[in-house]
Amino acid sequence: MNPIHQLTEGRKMFLTVMTIFIGYAVVFIVFDDFDRQRLRPIGSVDDLHLIIFSLVVMLILTFVLHRYAAGMDQRINRDGAEKQAAMRRQLTQNIAHELKTPVASIQGYLETLSSHPDIDKEQREQFLQRSLAQAQRLAALLRDITTLQRIDEAPGLHTFENLDVAAIVEGIQRETALQLAENHITFDNQLPQHIFLQGNATLVYGIFRNLTDNAIAYAGSGANIIVSAEESMHAWHFSFRDNGPGVASQHLPRLFERFYRIDKGRSRELGGTGLGLAIVKNAVMLHGGTINAYNDHGLRFDFTLMKQR
Repeated sequence: MNPIHQLTEGRKMFLTVMTIFIGYAVVFIVFDDFDRQRLRPIGSVDDLHLIIFSLVVMLILTFVLHRYAAGMDQRINRDGAEKQAAMRRQLTQNIAHELKTPVASIQGYLETLSSHPDIDKEQREQFLQRSLAQAQRLAALLRDITTLQRIDEAPGLHTFENLDVAAIVEGIQRETALQLAENHITFDNQLPQHIFLQGNATLVYGIFRNLTDNAIAYAGSGANIIVSAEESMHAWHFSFRDNGPGVASQHLPRLFERFYRIDKGRSRELGGTGLGLAIVKNAVMLHGGTINAYNDHGLRFDFTLMKQR
């Protein structure tokens, strides 16, 4: 990594100003008359006084700039820490809220079964199935939270390897064939035969699987999903779209927020965790790409994945 990129904003400012000043001082001392055509040795008393004066000014400026840079970094760190703390509090509240419903449901069903041992077999089986469904929802939520946490806090721990994205999408198409058929949704895979890039297999799978699940859940019966890609020198540019009802414009900027739901009740009925599109965005970013959502006769996601990390 470039050492300059590792510097704080205050240090960058300090080095920039000092470089400009030192460069100006050198020119001013050596070429004390800008009309001169050549250098001359520094030997006169005036030249020595000028050097001493410049050094004193430089020391004072260095001290003042260093203090300002340190204060600037402290303010940036403090503001960043406050923002991160607010985000963590909000995330904790969201997680607690999402966990509350399935936990309460499981607890209620089990308490009913425990306190009514003579309950008929059919109702007992129904309660157990509902408890299982809520437990699976909890497992999915915890899995998605863990995935996002790993992307956020340990991006370097993800293993990158050579992948064929076209093969991954073909696998997802086979896996979701039953769901697609039940919802009368067609999956039009227009990807080239092979799409090679360096990526993390789990996260790349998660990008296309979450987009597919999102389309199945919200595009509506009879919709058509279209996946296509174009190659550039350093990246693959993907388009994942459907011809469903799309999303109201006020929701588009927030689609990738964690736990953001357009229709909270319907999302939970469908078993969504509210983290699928957040995982998509963060996985795309980890692969050096960007992603945007648009209404284009339905909902369209355009994103890039770099060929080399």
